[in-house]
Amino acid sequence: MDLLCSTQSIIKAAVKRLGYTEEMYELLKEPLRVITVRIPVRMDDGSIKIFTGYRSQHNDSVGPTKGGVRFHPEVNEDEVKALSIWMSLKCGITNLPYGGGKGGIICDPRNMSFGELERLSRGYVRAISQIVGPTKDIPAPDVYTNSQIMAWMMDEYSRLREFDSPGFITGKPLVLGGSQGRETATARGVTICIEEAVKKKGISLQGARIIVQGFGNAGSFLAKFMYDAGAKVIGISDANGALYDLDGLDIPYLLDRRDSFGTVTNLFSDVITNQELLEKECDILVPAAISNQITAQNADRIKAKIVVEAANGPTTLEATKILDSKEVLLVPDILASAGGVTVSYFEWVQNNQGYYWSEEEVSRKLRKVMVDSFAAIYSMSQSHKVDMRLAAYMVGVLHSIFITLVFFL
Repeated sequence: MDLLCSTQSIIKAAVKRLGYTEEMYELLKEPLRVITVRIPVRMDDGSIKIFTGYRSQHNDSVGPTKGGVRFHPEVNEDEVKALSIWMSLKCGITNLPYGGGKGGIICDPRNMSFGELERLSRGYVRAISQIVGPTKDIPAPDVYTNSQIMAWMMDEYSRLREFDSPGFITGKPLVLGGSQGRETATARGVTICIEEAVKKKGISLQGARIIVQGFGNAGSFLAKFMYDAGAKVIGISDANGALYDLDGLDIPYLLDRRDSFGTVTNLFSDVITNQELLEKECDILVPAAISNQITAQNADRIKAKIVVEAANGPTTLEATKILDSKEVLLVPDILASAGGVTVSYFEWVQNNQGYYWSEEEVSRKLRKVMVDSFAAIYSMSQSHKVDMRLAAYMVGVLHSIFITLVFFL
């Protein structure tokens, strides 16, 4: 199934398991609004290229919608809709006063110049400016977007509104009102989930064998955090292949050699495939790259005791059932990757207050949110005897349904 259909099927199962009616499923299964925009951009060669972009807002009953903007050649409307639903669930799980939003532009930033990316970023903001804002919908970084792109977007929005609007967007540079700890927030959240998961499985993180598939923002920071914690990172990968060493990889060296898109394996000759890496024996496997990496075809060959999803949708529903039958503890994406939106919320709060916190305070607040969220989902899983993915959806849907009953019905 595609991302939207699989998301809807889990929501339906969660609603049914919680004892709510079909009407509740109908209300939650699609976003409240989706806008498609066409963005003309003058390229460096003087030509005009038209890009297609999207912004999806799933549920704004609890507060403004919140979610990243991704630049990727495979962006499509259904993906953006599904990811906005996930953001609603993430905010429900972490008890944040947001609904879910998501945006994307069909492009390949790896083949675009700095100037072309700036013009595209500003054009996207102009196209969606009527439906976004600090009290409406708050964008953030996502796949192939970063603090520089957020800075261009904030500047363009402030120019349109004719006043400084730091609360319009999160993931900004510190000098423009960004938060300490935002760049590493997703990886910090995954790290906390790993720490909680190993306790449940009776594994020591010190010396644990870890494989991280993906070496972008989340994957690279996570590998460093695991290395610093005394774990043995035996495998990492990027789009070109994977590196594997049973004795552990030199993560600081690899971080020093990676390029801005997380690519490092092209510098080595002893490279294996991503699929081969996934099937290597380890204690903890972290898919931190793209969706549909663990499927019904290879789930039986996964040898990890714990799978923590740092990427969006890396494990299919069929594979989830297979892993659960093997007693693999799977920490689902909507929990594991919730650190990003949590610290984005902290950034928005700091922008609204005009008072900024230290990195230690941000880390302390993030840890409490993630630990409490993990405990709630694990408890739901145990009490209802369901896998952690369905339990996470049940917790998120329960929050969404409660808010919907209060404000809509």
